[in-house]
Amino acid sequence: MIQRVKKAFFLFQGLVLVLILLSSARPKHEYHVSVAQMQFNAPQKTLEISIRAYTDDLEKGLSLANEKRRFVLRNDDQNDPYVEKYLKKHFALADPSRQLRTVQYIGKEQEVDVTWLYLEVSFSGKPEGWVLRHDLLTEAFDDQVNMVNVKWGGERKTYLFKKSQPVQAL
Repeated sequence: MIQRVKKAFFLFQGLVLVLILLSSARPKHEYHVSVAQMQFNAPQKTLEISIRAYTDDLEKGLSLANEKRRFVLRNDDQNDPYVEKYLKKHFALADPSRQLRTVQYIGKEQEVDVTWLYLEVSFSGKPEGWVLRHDLLTEAFDDQVNMVNVKWGGERKTYLFKKSQPVQAL
């Protein structure tokens, strides 16, 4: 009897250890935020965009957009078509005449707990009158905030996009 109790106790400890390790595999965070940098490349006449999002949040957004399929983002995965489709649905730029511009997906780069997403848009003129829709992950998290830092020459501006305010004029 004592042997069975000891064996059960060791199995229980092993199970607890495994659960602790699994739950700490990816650090959790209490804020849902992405940060984007947009910079005009004058010689190329493009707007270069990098978006930094928490990987677990992005995986959840991708899952919700794809019939709850499970996604694990890594640098060497095969998820780029899903990421590209998701980004093009949630990140759009329109010129002053309200024509949507083509957003080109360049790729992604996964770090410890964040994923960098890279986009490019052909761009001419000045940013005044352009409109940006950025509702990345707002369908997954009601408190999602998407911050966009725009650098144009020496001028910098920051915009905050939320579920209640997904579109703003630049």
